[in-house]
Amino acid sequence: MMNGTLVTEFFILGFSEMPHLRVPLLLSFFCLYMAAISGNLLIMVTISASPALHTPMYFFLVNLAMVDILCTSTILPKLLDSMMAGRSISYGGCMAQLFFFTWSLGAELLLFSAMAYDRFVAICCPLHYSAWMGPRVCAFLAGLVWSISITNTSVHTGLMLRLPFCGSNEIEHFFCEIPPLLKLSCAPTQLNEAMAFAADVFLAVGNFSVTILSYGFIVVSILRIRSAEGKRRAFSTCSAHLIVVTMYYSTVIYTYIRPASSYSLNKDKVVSIIYTSVAPTLNPLIYTLRNKDVKVALRRLLSCS
Repeated sequence: MMNGTLVTEFFILGFSEMPHLRVPLLLSFFCLYMAAISGNLLIMVTISASPALHTPMYFFLVNLAMVDILCTSTILPKLLDSMMAGRSISYGGCMAQLFFFTWSLGAELLLFSAMAYDRFVAICCPLHYSAWMGPRVCAFLAGLVWSISITNTSVHTGLMLRLPFCGSNEIEHFFCEIPPLLKLSCAPTQLNEAMAFAADVFLAVGNFSVTILSYGFIVVSILRIRSAEGKRRAFSTCSAHLIVVTMYYSTVIYTYIRPASSYSLNKDKVVSIIYTSVAPTLNPLIYTLRNKDVKVALRRLLSCS
């Protein structure tokens, strides 16, 4: 008996319907995890060790790397373990996974907006950049990101803890996420679904709108650049950022904007892979390793080691 529920452990179904793909999937997720951890750690070390990169943009990128490490470390090790050995996860372990994943999810969405605002000020209001994006402002924005995201996950996890689970304990997913868990509850989940919908509207739809609006002003400023080469480079950077942001936001909105009753593992697992594994692996490549300043700092760091 735990928190008024008869369920003391869950069984993660994961990719059990595809046993013939177990080894390729296992290797793929292992490679994604190693790439995400090594790439994000490398970015954090490179930025921290390079005074030239101690600017607001890279400050937020360090925060993004921390979020991506938190996300992948919350999901992928347990997924790899479930694919190799037992599929069970304790009730407490499931709630902990839900807490830390939802925390990283909210922080990532908010950080995209902070980064878009930083780029908007840098490109559209360069004369005010040092005043509008000073150390205190950056620290305030980062604190806001982490505090809002932890408040959000605390609410969702708290609401989940109050639900009884007295029927099936098989999670139709590869980790403990809100929609599949709500399907297992033997009590009404309208409040949980309403809060998940509200959070999705605020964190996903709201922040996506802010990001798109910022990039809209950025594109207008880029079009005023006289140099064709300058325009090409600026559009190349913005397009790469927008691809990652759009991919991440669209998958999150798709997952959380619907009622839990419409959740299906076969339809939604690919979507979840994108924002739990693929995006955290791509972020270091898209946001930093394509950057000339980071490449120079990385070469300097590797030459000194």
